[in-house]
Amino acid sequence: MKFTDGYWLTKPEYELNYAIESYAARRTEESLTIICACVPVSGRGGIMNHPTLTVTFSSPMEDIIRVTVEHFRGTKNREPDLKLNEEKVLPEITEDETGWTFRTGRTCARISKAARGWRVAYFHEDVLLTSSEYHGMAHAHHKESGKDYMMDSLMLAPGECVYGLGERFTAYVKNGQTVDMWNGDGGTASELAYKNVPFYTTSRNYGVLVESSTDVRFEVASEKVERVQFSLGGQRLTYDLIAAPDPKGVISRYTALTGRPALPPAWSFGLWLSTSFTTSYDGKTVTSFVDGMAAHHIPLSVFHFDCFWMKENHLTDLTWDPEVFPDPEGFLRKLKERGLHICCWINPYIAQESALFDEGTEKGYFIQKENGDVWQTDLWQPGTAILDVTNPAARKWFADRLKALCAMGVDALKTDFGERIPVKGIRYYDGSDPLAMHNRYTYLYNQMVFETLEEMKGRGEAVVFARSATIGGQKFPVHWNGDSSASYISMAETLRSGLSIAHSGFSFWSHDIAGFEQTATADVYKRWAAFGLLSSHSRLHGSQSYRVPWLFDEESCRVVETFTKLKNRLMPYLYSLACEAHETGIPVMRPMIFEFPEDPGARTTDMQYMLGGNLLVAPVFSGDGSVEYYLPEGRWTRWQTGETLIGGGWKKERHDFLSLPLLARGNTVIPVGAVDSRPDYDYAEGVELHVFEPEEGEMRVTLPDLKGNRAAEYVLTVRDGEVTCRTDVTKPFTVIVHRKERKK
Repeated sequence: MKFTDGYWLTKPEYELNYAIESYAARRTEESLTIICACVPVSGRGGIMNHPTLTVTFSSPMEDIIRVTVEHFRGTKNREPDLKLNEEKVLPEITEDETGWTFRTGRTCARISKAARGWRVAYFHEDVLLTSSEYHGMAHAHHKESGKDYMMDSLMLAPGECVYGLGERFTAYVKNGQTVDMWNGDGGTASELAYKNVPFYTTSRNYGVLVESSTDVRFEVASEKVERVQFSLGGQRLTYDLIAAPDPKGVISRYTALTGRPALPPAWSFGLWLSTSFTTSYDGKTVTSFVDGMAAHHIPLSVFHFDCFWMKENHLTDLTWDPEVFPDPEGFLRKLKERGLHICCWINPYIAQESALFDEGTEKGYFIQKENGDVWQTDLWQPGTAILDVTNPAARKWFADRLKALCAMGVDALKTDFGERIPVKGIRYYDGSDPLAMHNRYTYLYNQMVFETLEEMKGRGEAVVFARSATIGGQKFPVHWNGDSSASYISMAETLRSGLSIAHSGFSFWSHDIAGFEQTATADVYKRWAAFGLLSSHSRLHGSQSYRVPWLFDEESCRVVETFTKLKNRLMPYLYSLACEAHETGIPVMRPMIFEFPEDPGARTTDMQYMLGGNLLVAPVFSGDGSVEYYLPEGRWTRWQTGETLIGGGWKKERHDFLSLPLLARGNTVIPVGAVDSRPDYDYAEGVELHVFEPEEGEMRVTLPDLKGNRAAEYVLTVRDGEVTCRTDVTKPFTVIVHRKERKK
């Protein structure tokens, strides 16, 4: 919310009670509480007839400072539990004549005692990160509506960049934006976002999580251009300041608190092919697609059936349309005999023509109006009702039908929608606050489906393809970015959203290759295919037309074949990154600042990324192949030609459709597999260890098996320019050194 009229004045409809100075303090073994006066204090009666703010500092985990600001403490917290992973932390709390210090790990808050000088400064390793200062922390009251709000704002340093806040399609650096935490189905050309996460990070190596699933609003260097302000309705605001030595450390600590992602199965990293959305398809059509991919030598891992595997206007009844698929079990069996995994589209919206509607209504399994009627809408399917995911019986009822699909041979589920959740005049089974459940709904929805797949397929085999998400949603991979358009502009906003969601703690991410809406021209299709197949997960999908490459041109088949096979061969590297993401929360696809935090050139680049720590990818956003990208300092090697480049500035190049800037970082090892026909194989069997511009010293490479366990380790030693390798396995391997010859 914006409460002020310029810097000095308050909007006339609001009354603002700012923190002015500390008045009293109390401490326990685990917390420090400051009673903060909202007027200057003059004597023992100085705060009579005036509000105070109760500010409590605690620590849910080392190097994380939790700040709770309350006006009226008697207001009940009606928000759903965020399921955070808290630890017992005993902070160090000290006091002197200037104020109090609250320290957890290497991070501390220093609270001033100065008269009329309220200030909370946050430090990591004694380096100032940010602070809450004059006209920062406050309670606000709307005079007409009677609504109350809580807010705080943290200072920004000159040149400090703000990132994240979910999967956003707006500018990568969020400075200057107003961002509302409200899940919406707005496509990728909108300020709305499918995945809202009230967590931002900055280029100064800290992050801020507002612990709420309501419509938190962030004013990012907007209302007050020197600060990030965050506000929400009610009498209480809780946020966590998370500090670390570098951006990856911030993300790792954030995901330790909110949840690390499950490890997706290796087969899910291969190419997915969809029927597309409103296309007309049946068993014959699907078979022709699979045959066509094989005829063009394109390895296919997953076939996805979108909405109309069910009968139109009957969504979602989780029943195969008998006119189109009279023998679904037999048909799926034939696909699986060809080595394919199967994904089916679902959502939690039940049309009144669905076979599930009457049963769900009778048993009270849908979100209800306050009078007990089923809440319904004609938006999407006629008479749509929505599954009440707070009702354990409703969850089991829906999950049992998903289990029947799994028993037929379905391996994955695309959990579409989850954003269009009503908030007015409704009630949930468990009494949850409808406003807070709007965003939180998607967490329970995806959790229900993911855990059902884990139960049916086994731990490590579950994968969803989810569109909506919120805090903690990263635990249930994979997520894709929603409805993009078939253009270079939309391809660029897609990449921005991928960078943004990486800053928000999501490790596995995908997008519709060549865009969802409209049909791409052949050049857009080919450029997007290269980008899509260098993302963690890769899917060909669209709206009203098929996305098989031969419908675009013959070269499209070569492009998809080339990059699919490249990705399959990179799986020893990619699956190692997946295991790292599962263990540390650091995403597979990384903004440049993650790997180069000290490089000013890496802070704002939004048309390229790092695939793990060792490969730079710069998608081409033009038909003529022209591309401009930033290359950090060091020696880099072109993946496709072996040419060595010297970094430290911008590069301008032109690439054909079978190429793009794909560069290996100097003094790194990238393991390359011996198999290009599938993503799931023995990564150690015949692996090639590509060593790029090695420096004196030692490098280690650990390869996982298909369950994420350690399968092989290689120790490469560089001495006097010579590279030797020792390993603990007997399987054959090859060391290939890429090094520009130097004149003696």
